[in-house]
Parts: sequence; C-alpha cells; structure tokens
Amino acid sequence: MRGITKRFPGVLANDQVDFEALPGEVHALLGENGAGKSTLSNILTGLYRPDEGEMLLYGKPATFHAPRDAIDAGVGMVHQHFRLAASFTVAENLVLGHRDAADRGLLLEPRVVEGRIAELSRRYRMPVNPRARIWQLSVGEQQRVEILKVLYRGARILILDEPTSQLTPQEADDLFQTLRLMAAEQRTIIFISHKLEEVMAVSNRVTVLRRGKVIGTVMTGDTNTRELARMMVGRDVVFTQKKQGPAQAERQVALELRQVSATGDLGTPALHNVNLTVHAGEIVGVAGVAGNGQHELAEVVTGMRRRTSGQVIVTGRPARGSNPLEAIRRGIAYVPDDRLGTGVAPSLSVAENLVLKAFRRPPISTQGFLHPRRIRANAVELMRRFNIAASSPQTPARQLSGGNIQKVLLARELSSHPRVLVACSPTSGLDVGATDTVRGLLLEAARDGVGILLISEDLDEILALADRIAVLYGGRITGIVERQHAEVEQLGLMMAGAATK
Repeated sequence: MRGITKRFPGVLANDQVDFEALPGEVHALLGENGAGKSTLSNILTGLYRPDEGEMLLYGKPATFHAPRDAIDAGVGMVHQHFRLAASFTVAENLVLGHRDAADRGLLLEPRVVEGRIAELSRRYRMPVNPRARIWQLSVGEQQRVEILKVLYRGARILILDEPTSQLTPQEADDLFQTLRLMAAEQRTIIFISHKLEEVMAVSNRVTVLRRGKVIGTVMTGDTNTRELARMMVGRDVVFTQKKQGPAQAERQVALELRQVSATGDLGTPALHNVNLTVHAGEIVGVAGVAGNGQHELAEVVTGMRRRTSGQVIVTGRPARGSNPLEAIRRGIAYVPDDRLGTGVAPSLSVAENLVLKAFRRPPISTQGFLHPRRIRANAVELMRRFNIAASSPQTPARQLSGGNIQKVLLARELSSHPRVLVACSPTSGLDVGATDTVRGLLLEAARDGVGILLISEDLDEILALADRIAVLYGGRITGIVERQHAEVEQLGLMMAGAATK
C-alpha cells in the first residue's frame, strides 16, 4: 500500500500510509484506538476506497470496489467479533455466499464440502466437525471456522483482528502454530493485536501507526514490548501491576457470595452454587472463556439479575432482593463490558452520564429539581481528575473513543465512593496507553479500600491486577488460587474445564 490517504468529516484517518507485507511472514499492525488500523484494513478488504494512494498485490495494481473484489483477489479477514450464522452448520457457513461454490453446485453436495473442510482442518491443525452447528461450538472452535472460511475461499493474504481476545492460553498457542503453518506456505498474515507479548511471540515484523501515520516498521527480533508501546503512544508506558496488599485476615469482607445460583436469559442454569469472597482493598479476578457465567455473575452481584438461590452479602448485610437501586445504595459500583449498551447512555452528554447514579440526591438535585450548574461543575472536576478527553462536558458520549468512554464509566462509579466495584473486561479493545490508565485507576481504588471483582477473559490482565484468581467454568467456580502461585498453563486448563491437581 503506497501513500494511502483516507478522510472522513473532520478526521484524517490514514495520512500517506506506506505498508508492505511479504509472502511467508506474520506482519503485526499496531496502534492506539483511532490510529487508523481499522481504516487501513477496510481499504485492503474492499469496504472503503482510498482518497489517495495505490495498492499492489504481488506487484500488480489492485483496485477493490467491494469486499467481493478483495475475496476474489485472495484477501480475507477474520474479524474480532465473529460473523457466523449460529443456527447453520460449519459446512453451511463456509459455503454461505461463496459464489464459486454455488456455481459448481457444491451446496447440493455436502460430502464434497465436508471433505474439503476435513482436508483443511488436518492441514492446518484446526479440528472441527463440519456437521456441527455454530451455537454448539466453543469460542475457540468458532474462530477456527472463521479462519477455515477465508482459507476455503482461497485467501493468500489473511488479516486477523484481535484473534486471541476470547481464547484460553492453550487455544492462543494452537492459533500461533496455525499461523506459522500458513506462513510456511507463503501466505501473508497481517496480525492486529493490543497484546504486545503475542506480537513478540508470533510476528516477523511490526508496523506501528499513530494518528493515521506510520511511525515505523521494525523487525520483531530487534525490538521489545516497551519500545513498541513507546512507538504506539509517544511516551513510556509503565505496564502497571498490582503490588502485594495487606493479608486477608487484616481486611474487612466487602462482598460475599454464598451458594449463589441463577438462570441465564434462555431460562437454563447459568450459575451453580457459587461461593466467593472479596475483601476490602482486594482485587479478585474471575477468569474464564466467554459464556461460562461471567455475565450472569456480574448481574447478580449488581442486582440486575434475580438469583434462584443463595445470598449476596455486602459489608456483612445480605441483599434483600435483586434490585439495581438497592445495590447502588449499598455501595456496589458497576463497569459493564457493554460500554455503549449498558454502561453509558450514548446520546446523553458526558456531564449527564456522570450523574446518572447521583441525580436523586444533593448536591445534584434537591426536592426533585436538577441543578444544571452543579452538574456541569461536577463534570468539569471529574474530566480533569480522570483525564477525560472531550471537547466539552456537553459532548455526547457516543462521540468519545473507547478509552474515554471507559474513563467516564470509572469516573462515575468511583466518584460515588463505592464499597464494591464489579469491573467486567475493563480494558477490552483499549490500546496500551488507555489500558495502563484504566489499570492505574483500578489499583488506586483498591488502595482506597474498595473491594474489586474483576471479571475478564484477558488472563494477562487478571495476572497483572488480581490478588486472588477464581476460575469460572460452566457456571461453577472450579478453583481459586493466589496470584503469586498461579501458573498460566494451570489456569488455562481450568478455564477449559480440565481437572488439575
């Protein structure tokens, strides 16, 4: 890609970008949120047309007017959020919308399709049952289907966007082996990730974008995670980690779950007799692959989901029922993983979002009347304190970056002086700079005595922040280990449901 420039109203997303990837290499593409990675990927896959610049595939000029053109040219993308039809089989998903398959009548010859899938599965060590329906597969198996889908369509250039965000450590290692096998066949892998350790482990070269421009391209063997982070954000990043706090015996119990069970949205059991304790000033991490009860656990603690049995106890007092307002009044704060859907009201201003849980009481309101000046003053103070980048307190939340939306959430929740904070995937999708800021805010809250229940699919994040780690599998706590005794392999096996010693 030479001199690629792409403008949107008020934004220069790509500014004279030069990017080169070779056959047989894994080339990592790094950058903060908003650095231009997604725009560049969308140009390469035919979703966008560049305003300036040219693209060459194997030395020949290429112009894509639509994603179909990119697919026909051998360019495929595996998105972070899978694009699969859950009720269809693996085989049906692979041929869905595939023009060549339809032309040859393969939709009417399932054995031919299944045989091709079996051959690709063996070749790239990605076992999957072609007759299984997508909803029956684990997250790791679904990702294999996404990769097989682009390989089935003949992709020679593959773009993988945050491919390990929902995988266990063992599944991530398996994926890296697959990428190396593909590179050995002279395929080109463009690897987009915020996890610098993974970039160092799997890539040959790294290109870093910042504010739409290429900062540089380096050989992976000639750099390190700190240098890459500095290139991404323009400053040193500390990579904050939790320091050992007071012994548990010296702390008050902030949150206790006793034999808690609950059902999921479909009415099936989601939590089974969960016992868990969080002390004041302690961070307890809950690790697990998505879909094992984490969402239901967070909603039970915060009063958003009714428990079918058991008790939720906050600072020694059992909760009477399942009521979000009661949870707020008892000092439970919540940072959900769905920032725009649950965490903030996107159309409301930053100032309004910052008082969503405080508008019932002074000084924000008196006798049912809101005080606009106090709402604005509160926003100005919290924006300064939490370094929220917005043009004004009246800026709609939807116009903020992911990192700044997360800061708004943390500012609102932590300014209420909670006893317990439930934080779900608090740095998911954030760049290294925003990640470090959010981690610092969580650690500061723990030092102030807040008991934190950290629910995350990012095992590195849990290992960096937690004092103790509980593993949730199938709605059950399969084990709790002290952070200093935790081993990645052991945790990964527990997350996959395997028994450990």
